[in-house]
Amino acid sequence: MTEHDGDGAADVSTGNATEPGEAAADAAIPELVIISGMSGAGRSTAAKCLEDLGWFVVDNLPPALIPTMVELGARSQGNVARIAVVVDVRGRRFFDNLRESLADLDAKQVTRRIVFLESSDDALVRRFESVRRPHPLQGDGRIVDGIAAERDLLRELRGDADLVIDTSSLNVHELRAKMDAQFAGDEEPELRATVMSFGFKYGLPVDADLVVDMRFLPNPHWVPELRPFTGLNEEVSNYVFNQPGAKEFLDSYTELLQLIAAGYRREGKRYVTIAVGCTGGKHRSVATSEKLAARLTGAGVETVVVHRDMGRE
Repeated sequence: MTEHDGDGAADVSTGNATEPGEAAADAAIPELVIISGMSGAGRSTAAKCLEDLGWFVVDNLPPALIPTMVELGARSQGNVARIAVVVDVRGRRFFDNLRESLADLDAKQVTRRIVFLESSDDALVRRFESVRRPHPLQGDGRIVDGIAAERDLLRELRGDADLVIDTSSLNVHELRAKMDAQFAGDEEPELRATVMSFGFKYGLPVDADLVVDMRFLPNPHWVPELRPFTGLNEEVSNYVFNQPGAKEFLDSYTELLQLIAAGYRREGKRYVTIAVGCTGGKHRSVATSEKLAARLTGAGVETVVVHRDMGRE
């Protein structure tokens, strides 16, 4: 998946808008999403997806102008109810301006979310080489130097993000599907969860908020009649949850997640990715992810299940 992030500054036309501070007291404040992340990780694709969902999207908006953009939207008499802005690190005062803008938005009680697009170094290098473009921060160095510099600059923002999407192995359509799953609903739920099974031998998911290790249970791989199947198979699932401690773990972890979910809601966090791992991501992690997702759904958490590594063997 490649993306072409624009280099030009955002062009925002204010028309006949009144001076700042003269907005009507009863103006509806738009919902705001800030899209950022690594260059080449899919920012433009994510922005296009929101635009197709009816969001008003501004690409490459300087962070200092975000509050102004929200104020203009508030004066639109409801015509601009949802705004998405794409920001990157090309501005030298990027983080100083962004921190000031976020503090301003918080003071005005603007509902805002940060979506961060992440990707591995190898995937980013391939994408830049495929379009024969330099990385915007590489200067006279190599592409990997620019990636390292950008990753360091964005570290703080990534930590503050409400939603991190790792696009290393995603194509454009898969990224759009992830964005649709998060933003296509008519009403925003209190909390959305992604439960992702994975195999430790393929590496930890970089966008995981919580990681569960199911390797404390016997591996169905070593049961010949179960080996060809996955955790979606009833016989495999029954085998996993008939093991000592399996049901007790599921009960205890579900209870723990309810406490964590309540804290996320209090802190305004709307998204959580729970990664459930086993050796190959085929049996134990898949079965547990399905059970855990069912528990979360039953508790009122909108949940999506993703089996990252199933089928890779």
